[in-house]
Amino acid sequence: VQLQESGPGLVKSSELLDLTCTVTGESIHAPYLWTWIRQRPGKSLEFIAAILVSGAPYYNPTFQTRTNIAKHTAENQISLRMGSVTPEDTAVYYCARSRDCRPDEAGCSHVRGPGTQVTVSS
Repeated sequence: VQLQESGPGLVKSSELLDLTCTVTGESIHAPYLWTWIRQRPGKSLEFIAAILVSGAPYYNPTFQTRTNIAKHTAENQISLRMGSVTPEDTAVYYCARSRDCRPDEAGCSHVRGPGTQVTVSS
């Protein structure tokens, strides 16, 4: 399996951020946790949202009111939409696949894409 993130690179504060994770070599309906995480400069990995094996979304409460994660079957993609972005959202954003753990947690075996840099200007 391979995961490849894509996004706009640069967005302005308060704009919508749309990210896409294209999955090849495996169906997004396979029984895994599909997750978006990010790493801000000088910080550790941060969990944003996931789609559980059941298909239900699961959000970090910090982001819940302004993010949406979704599967797109025809394209075999996982998307993340984040609203009300600020410069604090500047980070490398990753999508990941794991069995039953969060990729931001130590010891969690997972497959992750190379990441996409997002810079939010003020």
